[in-house]
Amino acid sequence: MIIPATEADGSHIQDITARAGVFNQEEIDCVGEIWEEYLSTGSEGCGYHFIVERDGDQVLGFACYGPRDLATGVYDLYWIAVDPNSRRSGAGRRLLTASEEAVRKTGGRMLIAETSGTLHYESTRKFYLDMGYTAEATIKDFYTEGDDLVIFTKRV
Repeated sequence: MIIPATEADGSHIQDITARAGVFNQEEIDCVGEIWEEYLSTGSEGCGYHFIVERDGDQVLGFACYGPRDLATGVYDLYWIAVDPNSRRSGAGRRLLTASEEAVRKTGGRMLIAETSGTLHYESTRKFYLDMGYTAEATIKDFYTEGDDLVIFTKRV
């Protein structure tokens, strides 16, 4: 079941982020920072919307999305991660689909997902392509030398 994240989900979200195997410490810390902002100001105050997929008390994964500043109807997918023990269960697909549906319901027209161009993120890029996203742009050496930014979009 996919639902809006609650305060009790914070430790699960942090744990999933840390164990995902793709995020560095700065990225893990960033998830914690925006989670705290989400808790303190609410999604309307900060613009971040966290959703989780639950199986009973277990959080299988989460996604975070929100409106892009200075653009009408455009949203960013900030984070999506699935517990390593729940991979290949469809949780990522369900979370991304739920994010797209939520964006559509608010009048959004486009969702943007940005990721790394390294070999480590090859399965992530394939996931977005398989979900109907278009690789719109690549900015060479964006994150560091040899680590490109790949920007995916989908009209919802």
